[in-house]
Amino acid sequence: MKRATIIILIAILLIILAGKIIFFPGHKKNADARSGGPISKISEKTEWLAPDTSLIPHTAEGDLIRLGRRLIANTSFYFGPAGTINHRANGMNCQNCHLDAGTRIFSNSFAAVASTYPLFRSRSGRIESIEFRINECLERSLNGRKIDSGSTEMKSMVAYLKWVGKEVLKESRPRGAGTEELAFLDRQADTLKGRLVFQLKCQVCHGPDGQGILAIDKNSYIYPPLWGEHSYNTAAGLYRLTKLAGYIKYSMPFGTRYPAPQLTDEQIWDVGGFINSMPRPVKFFKYDWPVLETKPVDYPFGPYTDSFSEQQHKYGPFGPIKKAKGALSK
Repeated sequence: MKRATIIILIAILLIILAGKIIFFPGHKKNADARSGGPISKISEKTEWLAPDTSLIPHTAEGDLIRLGRRLIANTSFYFGPAGTINHRANGMNCQNCHLDAGTRIFSNSFAAVASTYPLFRSRSGRIESIEFRINECLERSLNGRKIDSGSTEMKSMVAYLKWVGKEVLKESRPRGAGTEELAFLDRQADTLKGRLVFQLKCQVCHGPDGQGILAIDKNSYIYPPLWGEHSYNTAAGLYRLTKLAGYIKYSMPFGTRYPAPQLTDEQIWDVGGFINSMPRPVKFFKYDWPVLETKPVDYPFGPYTDSFSEQQHKYGPFGPIKKAKGALSK
């Protein structure tokens, strides 16, 4: 090939390369997104999308993250009544309440854990670490005992929670974090109506007695119990009706996903009231709500700074309680 021809071909290649740099400056950013590298941070106005678990790196840190995910998805296998590590929980899995290992929006997702913790919470009256919060869930929702904050299991769960929320801006809570907030009813939750909703919509998975369906190994639940000795105790967040109703909205019955609820808000309040009217383990933490004024409208145990009964604080109507709290704070 003649020298002139070679020079012309090289010139053409350089022009093509320059064109890619000029006209496709986002190429590296897109490649980073596919590889799990830097992408645009998620803010409060953005609907959260959990990162792809296939992008967890194949490193020692990645192994820790994967272990954390397994512990959250299959908690009972490790910490249940016949757990392979020890026996610290009631047989439920963390993802029974944090669906899809905390990656499903409006279903108690973990979207804002990494971005907001350490976090001051009025319930404990202290600044909580992620480790403290995980142990709180073990003691309350799983009616179990805390684990060593320095253990491999704790480190792995923290690593997973941080990885899940790694693209959320610090101090931001993207759309889909936590659960939905429902408008209050102007009446108390009707547990009789709620029982009918449960029979029509819930018992196919949770059983007519609300005790869930055990897996073949008899050590964990395919569908968790909603009351009884193996369910969440009275200190759990879901024992507050607003929290349970918000969770049900886009999570239950089975197959429900945002933005298409299967139940009306009235049905949700009523079935939530019915579920929380049923017996379950009783547990109290002496440090809960040290400042009485900060108790939520639906915290069902006194004393209170208002004159409303425990019954109304448990089942509503909550509007008058909220109004009284607002007047008190002025």
